[in-house]
Amino acid sequence: MKKEPRAAALERGRALLAQVGLADKADMHPPQLSGGQQQRVAIARALAMQPKAILFDEPTSALDPELVGDVLGVMRKLADDGMTMVVVTHEIGFAREVADRVLFIDGGVIVEQGPARAMLNQPQHPRTQDFLRRVLHPL
Repeated sequence: MKKEPRAAALERGRALLAQVGLADKADMHPPQLSGGQQQRVAIARALAMQPKAILFDEPTSALDPELVGDVLGVMRKLADDGMTMVVVTHEIGFAREVADRVLFIDGGVIVEQGPARAMLNQPQHPRTQDFLRRVLHPL
């Protein structure tokens, strides 16, 4: 991380919070934020490093279902802006819409991979088919 003057760092931090929709929360502490807001702050912190890519490991798994959309919206904007992301997720609709490529991994082994829409709409491997059937139609 490069050293920058405090005023510049604060300005950049506020700009990053604005980017994730939290400009009005800049002076709050983590316990004062919802889980979705904390996750968006984490994304802003990652962006502060000016990365070429970001890894997300189940970014919505611990969130109240009503807050999931806020985090996915920030991630969708990052994708639209050209950020490379590797995302581990069970949010199939999000992956179908945003991802270029999808890998289905079972037991640490890549079972199937391909263009997101093609693979998620018409999976070829029986294990992928079974997983998607269970996740998309649980009853």
